Amino acid sequence: MFRSSNLTARVFERQICTPAPGTSVHRARRFYENLVPSHTIFDVECPDILFRKFSDDGQYLVTFSRNHQDLIVYRPTWLSFSCRELDCNSHELPAKANKFESFFSQLYSVTLSSSGELISKDFFLYSEKNQYGLFATSTVQTHGAPAVGGAIPGIPSIEKITFHLVRLEDGAILDQRVFHNDYISLAHSLGVFLYDDLVAIVSLRYQKIHILQIRDSGNLVDVRSIGEYCHEDDELFLNSSAQRNRTHSIGNGLNPSQDAPAGSFLSGLKQRLLSYIYQGIWNEEDDPALRMQCLKKKFYFNFQDYADLAIWKVQFLDRHHLLIKFGSFDGGVARNTDNHPAFFVVYNMETTDIISFYPNSADELYTLFELFSDHFHSSSKNSFYMNFLSTHSNNVYAQDQLRCNKTKASSLPQFVKKMLSALPFNCQSQSPSPYFDHSLFRYDEKLISATDRHRQLTDHPIKFISRRHPNVLKFKIKPGPECGNSDTGTKKFSSFLFHPILPLAISVQQTVFLQPAVVNIHFRR
Repeated sequence: MFRSSNLTARVFERQICTPAPGTSVHRARRFYENLVPSHTIFDVECPDILFRKFSDDGQYLVTFSRNHQDLIVYRPTWLSFSCRELDCNSHELPAKANKFESFFSQLYSVTLSSSGELISKDFFLYSEKNQYGLFATSTVQTHGAPAVGGAIPGIPSIEKITFHLVRLEDGAILDQRVFHNDYISLAHSLGVFLYDDLVAIVSLRYQKIHILQIRDSGNLVDVRSIGEYCHEDDELFLNSSAQRNRTHSIGNGLNPSQDAPAGSFLSGLKQRLLSYIYQGIWNEEDDPALRMQCLKKKFYFNFQDYADLAIWKVQFLDRHHLLIKFGSFDGGVARNTDNHPAFFVVYNMETTDIISFYPNSADELYTLFELFSDHFHSSSKNSFYMNFLSTHSNNVYAQDQLRCNKTKASSLPQFVKKMLSALPFNCQSQSPSPYFDHSLFRYDEKLISATDRHRQLTDHPIKFISRRHPNVLKFKIKPGPECGNSDTGTKKFSSFLFHPILPLAISVQQTVFLQPAVVNIHFRR
């Protein structure tokens, strides 16, 4: 650990000292204790755009036009000006510092939406390996649409959902994938997960998990579809079996129309799930009488509830395993699913086996989540910066906070449910900025955190306190106008975009009435 807080002394110490093996990055990140966004420019003159986020490698700032038609990408630059005085820090910034273009240069603007579609402003996934961006456009959802073609009744329908694969270097649209009359949760990437070059898309309306691959050539290629079928050749096998049975029935003088109607069978994934639950209960008892009682009580009594489970969310644990969240059909489209029963399944895509099954109150799953939280934050092997997110399994301060919350909880089962409700995690939902590293800074997570979410605006600046020197204020972020909010009756929200590398942040204050946003830029002067 550095002995001095002086930046020059730290640079000199880095030259003459060799860090312990495996600690070079963590040691380098301690430089951010001195490199902080200490200056704020309030109410920057900014184009009328919707901010999304920085790419994980910091190369691009992704925004959208206010009419949800165009993708606008900027390159972060830096404010530069000349100063003839000896003390430039006391010199006032030039007038151009109040312009957004002084910090960001526009690379291009490309239209993504067409045929009544609008860009989903909360959806953007970044493939760092090829610097590709995945965006989504969709039409307005409709309720009460007829459930045809295997669709689930009661699930809303969106006439057209289009995923666009864009090369962020020049804005070229490389490929598109269209889903018709489907429902996919696009807000905050709830229904889509990106891991390396694999994309998992959850169709709530048809209860399928579509696995796509992003090729280096820029193509979206179908890998498999999990739901009704598990193996790639399941449909071919079932159709050929049905044809043989039909031929056999005709040969024996039977009416083939008396076969089971289409859709009368459970899906392949659901059958595997029920078999796994049955086998687990079967193995609990050795005595045949007790075993049958146990099956009646735990399996047959709850059979219909298990059979009615629906896929809610999914995430990759690695290239072969998925963490799938099941629940009621109502909970799949509800904003708050805390009151809905839920179950978690670990599924092997290659072998089509169910590896484990947990209710959302399982102590065993919570223990795994507490000890190995990093594994649930599965990041691409090509994403360098996402490997340093602070979690309670890799950071002692986050671990202490979790244990403190656990001790204060009035009901342990409810606390476990609340913690597990975050699973599966939304893809790329956390900022890798070092200013959210709990080993470096302490801050109020009710006001700001690494999670990509809007927060209710506060008039007080958000303070970042040094961990090494608990009473030392390193910097503070104040969203909204410099003089504070005069209109206290209007509900206001703020969002924060931290650059993953540079001491640069953007705070955006907005109201529910879609008034022009107030944009502040926080940077190291």
